[in-house]
Order: sequence, then structure tokens, then C-alpha cells
Amino acid sequence: MQKANLLRNLFLILTIILLFSACAARKEKTLFNATTDIVTDTIKQVYVVNDQGLGDLYYKIKVNDILAVRNVQNKEFGSTGAAGASSNGTAANVTSYPVDNDGKVNLPAIGKVAVAGLTRKEATAKLQAIYEEKQLVDPIIEVTIVNVKVTLLGEFMKQGNFLLERDNTTLIDILGEAGGITKTADPKTLKIIRGDRSNPELIYVNLNDINSLASKKLILQNNDIVVIQPTKSSVLGEKLQSYNNIIQPLLVVINLGVLIFTFTR
Repeated sequence: MQKANLLRNLFLILTIILLFSACAARKEKTLFNATTDIVTDTIKQVYVVNDQGLGDLYYKIKVNDILAVRNVQNKEFGSTGAAGASSNGTAANVTSYPVDNDGKVNLPAIGKVAVAGLTRKEATAKLQAIYEEKQLVDPIIEVTIVNVKVTLLGEFMKQGNFLLERDNTTLIDILGEAGGITKTADPKTLKIIRGDRSNPELIYVNLNDINSLASKKLILQNNDIVVIQPTKSSVLGEKLQSYNNIIQPLLVVINLGVLIFTFTR
């Protein structure tokens, strides 16, 4: 009787472990869930929740932004430090300059220039005109906003932060930089989290439909978070594997118990 109770207890422990492992697997594969995620399996192209409008397609420079400024015609320009400047370690070894609290950036030869509120193109034109006034010979000024970035999380070949070095960088541009999505990614579950983190705009994209790529919502904005989930079959496969890892040693214990029970009857 005691041996029978032992076997029942072993089966009960096995059942409890499987239930907890199932919950753990679901939680492990869930990133930034929202109540609207129920639509991800049914969307055809692009579905937007809490739409904030298109807004400015071009990012405007803000206080504390970091600018990399160089004169394409002169390799030495911008490669040495200046007051308030710091090396950003880019491939071109261009020095970066912070936008101060007054909205100005302190640059070689021309000093402080107000750039806050300007787009990258507007800032470039303004700085080029000022350098021309300073008798710089045929300047071709290039401005990069170093800290404008998006974050990729989930089933991408490469995850992490990606700089938006060009205006109108699209989702496809960033997917290309990331090496695309993994074999286990579900192309219907891509989500972009944009804007105010307490009340974000959520953009769901079905990558299976080429017409999705025409949406202007897929022009990325600073601090966008892009998430893609794994397919249900891949999650199920991982669950089964995790169950197998748990069941195998337990079966050994149960078989041993059965053998002991059989030989001691």
C-alpha cells in the first residue's frame, strides 16, 4: 500500500512540474504584451493602436543630442577635439559635439550655433552657410545625429540598438542591418512601440504582405522599439524539449520504483 502511494506521489509531482514549466515557457517567450496583441494573427497589413498621426517624418535636434560634424572636403576638419567635444569612435574618427542646454552646439572656428529644433538637413545647410562666411574654401558639411536610434528585440538575427544615420530610415533598412529575422520568427507578429512609454503608439506589421511596406508608419522614429515573436510551433517545440528534459530523469526514478515494487511483492 505504501509503495502504491509512493508511485501516486511521483506521478503527482511530475504533473505539477509540467504545469509550472509550461507557464514558465510562456512567460519566457513573451515580450511587451498588450491587450491589442489579440489582433496579430488576423491583421492583413499594418494595424495601428493609439495612432498619434504621422507627425514629423524628419527628426528634429534636441538638447543633449550628440552631433558628428565634418567637412567632407577636408579630412582634418572635425578630427581633432574642441571645447565640449568628445571622440565618438566612428569609422571616420569624427569628433562628436553635444547640444547644450541652450540648444547650441560649440564647433571649431565658428563657436556656438543654435541647432535645437532643426532637422539634420536644416542644421547641415545652416552650418555650411556659416562656414562659408568664415572663408572656409568650398565646404561640404556633413552632420550626423549620433544618438538617434531604434532597439530591436526578439527573433532577429542581431538584436540591440541601431543608429538611424539617415533621414527616412525604414523598417526594411533596419531589418537589413540586423540580418533579417530568424527561422523561428513569426512574420505576422512584428510590433513597433513608439512615443510616450506610458501611452505608446503600437504599430503591428504583417511581413508576409509586401503591401505592408508602403505604410509611412514604417519610417522609423527615434527610440522606437521593434519586437518580433517566435512562431507558436517553435515555442511548442521548445516546451516539448523542456518537458522531455524533465520527464526523462523522472521516468528513470519511476521505473526504478516500479522495479522495486515488483521484486518486493
